[in-house]
Amino acid sequence: MSPGITDFFTGVLAGSAGERLADASGMIFTETALRGAFIIDLEKREDERGFFARAFCQKEFATHGLKPVIAQANIGFNRLRGTVRGMHFQYPPAAETKLVRCSRGAILDIIVDLRPESPTYLQHITVELSADNRRGIFIPERFAHGYQALEDDTETTYHVGEFYTPGSEGGLLYDDPALGLSWPLPVSVISDKDRQWKPLAEVGTEVRARMKEDRR
Repeated sequence: MSPGITDFFTGVLAGSAGERLADASGMIFTETALRGAFIIDLEKREDERGFFARAFCQKEFATHGLKPVIAQANIGFNRLRGTVRGMHFQYPPAAETKLVRCSRGAILDIIVDLRPESPTYLQHITVELSADNRRGIFIPERFAHGYQALEDDTETTYHVGEFYTPGSEGGLLYDDPALGLSWPLPVSVISDKDRQWKPLAEVGTEVRARMKEDRR
């Protein structure tokens, strides 16, 4: 675990939303304070060989009210500690769910609720994902997502519920004061594209309008 970073998330459990649920052979789902966003831990079956665990199940996801669709699977590799990617999203009707894990190294993952009708609109949570804790985070549609690599040579996996749609993509500035995101390390690398997202002071009205719930 990286020094000074808690291996769980800050301020994410709220009342009954913090219940941890597992079936006899599946995963452990912990809903966060942002409705519909879940931390997913493995229910490991261990023996002398190591362990075996389920990482995804359509039935279990549906039981917890999560969209059990994987349209694309992606890998992100980050050479340097301190690299930031984010904050990314797609507008409806191409809004996407994400199931994110860290398969090598460690990241601090941050998600921001962009659902205008939500009581937690523009609130965020953080969680450390690492190869050691094997934790995942399920991110609902209409959330912004980003992370910072906490170690060199960190690798992440994304299973997304919608196809990449360039005309629908959007982003928020990783250091926008209106979001109040706290990154644990100095930013060592960030893409020009991610540096050039506009602050909420300029695009907040558009984001709110375009992120209204898709009722098709």
